[in-house]
Amino acid sequence: MPRRAKSSSIKNLPPSRSHKKEDILLNVLHKAQQEHGYLSEHVLKQISIEYDIPIARLWGVVKFYTKFRTEPVGRYVIEICTSPSCVLNNGLTVEEHLKQLIGARSGQTSKDGLFTIYRSSCIGCCDEAPAMLINGKPYTRLTVERVTNIINRLREEHANIKADKP
Repeated sequence: MPRRAKSSSIKNLPPSRSHKKEDILLNVLHKAQQEHGYLSEHVLKQISIEYDIPIARLWGVVKFYTKFRTEPVGRYVIEICTSPSCVLNNGLTVEEHLKQLIGARSGQTSKDGLFTIYRSSCIGCCDEAPAMLINGKPYTRLTVERVTNIINRLREEHANIKADKP
């Protein structure tokens, strides 16, 4: 199931009056996205009011930086590296297999809501290509078999978590 923005306030964000707004804007947006899963219009309006920043400025920043999400994402956000190093080391084959395995293309969330996949120009693992990030954790030296095992393990973990909940 895709994560939805919570209706809670932005209480855990940095204080609005202790720093210059421009100095903390990216940190505020990152913290809000971490807390809510993505930056909904509602969350951005709350930040706009709390920090006295025009909503248009916030949207501009959010749309400029590719790490910010404005739509619900899956439980696991996958960023597949498409750098030359990854491509030359069979990365495109790994990417195609991954998309088939989860049933989604780049920028989409799987039907079960578990996985959202994005393409990334580089994730800094060129010496261990091909590579991907899942919720920020690097997975390197990928093969079709390794990707299958990783995705299956995440599905099993999610099923076990669901089974443990009353």
